[in-house]
Amino acid sequence: MSSIGTGYDLSVSTYSPDGRVFQVEYAVKAVDNSGTAIGLRVKDGVVFAVEKLIQSKLLVPGSNRRIQTVDTHIGVATAGLLADGRHIINRARDEAENYRDTYRSPIPGKAIADRVGQYVQAYTLYSSARPFGSSTIIGTVDEEGPQLFMVEPSGVYWGKQVAKTEIEKLKLSEMTALDAVREATRIIYTVHDDAKDKEFELELSWVTVDNKRHQFVPTEIALEAERIAKETLNADMDDD
Repeated sequence: MSSIGTGYDLSVSTYSPDGRVFQVEYAVKAVDNSGTAIGLRVKDGVVFAVEKLIQSKLLVPGSNRRIQTVDTHIGVATAGLLADGRHIINRARDEAENYRDTYRSPIPGKAIADRVGQYVQAYTLYSSARPFGSSTIIGTVDEEGPQLFMVEPSGVYWGKQVAKTEIEKLKLSEMTALDAVREATRIIYTVHDDAKDKEFELELSWVTVDNKRHQFVPTEIALEAERIAKETLNADMDDD
């Protein structure tokens, strides 16, 4: 019996004959069609970089951010459906607030990832709900140092295979947060698909060991990283 056809994708609680859950696969596809989101854990912090595709030239620059602060020491980057990502971020904020009220201390990275992961997974269990079409990268600096987690309803997702390949080349344990900003920017420019005829807005943020606060990367550092990335990309094209 073929698993392709109507009927098996009407509910998240329905398995196809070969054991697939099509609605979860659709959620992953929604992430695949979005811009790339990257999280890098280095020796002195965590760096986020997001390729936010500009859907309309009428949008105000800086609006609809895909990188948000959940708690003072926690940053989150999302890829996929913007509204779904916003809902997950709001849930993460609720969990962080609840932990502070209960234990009178900031929530650890592992705890926030576990709570958000359980919440996201609940939407893959019931026929009255659908999976979130958004992947979430959670980064923090806590007592255990820099922490980075991926929350996915159906496994880890790196945005694009090119991005994953580029990340695997890096010696993250030897890099600083400033180095990671430059490398993440280079990777975003490398994987950006000009054929889609869509401009993009680069978002960069970090949490460092020095201040343990999630902040957007200062403008002058971000602009310098973009300049270097563009020069590197143009040099590679000239060599080809």
